[in-house]
Amino acid sequence: MRAPARPSDRRSRAEAVLDSLTVSSRRGRGLLIVLLVAAAVLAPIAITAVAVWQAAHTDEASRVDHADVILVLGAAQYGGDPSPIFRGRLDHGALLFEQGFAERIMVLGAAQAGDEFTEAEAGARYLLTQGIPQEAVHTSPEGNTTFESLRGAAERMRELELASAFLVSDPWHNLRIRRMSRDLGIDGFVSATWHSAARSQSTRLQGYARETFAYLYYRVFGR
Repeated sequence: MRAPARPSDRRSRAEAVLDSLTVSSRRGRGLLIVLLVAAAVLAPIAITAVAVWQAAHTDEASRVDHADVILVLGAAQYGGDPSPIFRGRLDHGALLFEQGFAERIMVLGAAQAGDEFTEAEAGARYLLTQGIPQEAVHTSPEGNTTFESLRGAAERMRELELASAFLVSDPWHNLRIRRMSRDLGIDGFVSATWHSAARSQSTRLQGYARETFAYLYYRVFGR
């Protein structure tokens, strides 16, 4: 026959159970804190990623029939010849012009180190070869980043007393360039070209992912 447990033994077992419950409670709270922190970090990323995708598939030329100018964001050029990505943007800008969405088209972008031409100059030359009238073509050869280029364009637009613009770039840039343009005082509407966009699914996903973080960076740091 088992001897009755002594009071000290019962206290020891109770304390052990209490300690176990305390440790479990602390682990539970720790896990909850980790989950809350993860949610706080991941939720803005997920929301922004959806917004980038939605903006990429929005062409505001379908609802806005006119603006003061078409802004074509620059891209690589080689000795004055636009790269395929740049040509895609320029062709889309020229199409908007020919369809009467604006009476002016402005090409943005400075030169990279060692370049003979700025992106704006190379783009303007290309547009002239496509039959765009010289008096309709403007340049803003400023900036080596998207924000700097748009800031230069905003200054040039103020000089020309222009307020609204269609923004032409690759589709995953839409959310960021629309936000930047409006922060700079431009009444901007996005109309991207898919002709210069990446062809493979993996490259497109990389573009969306890169722009998700680029947009968040801009919202935090303002550049």
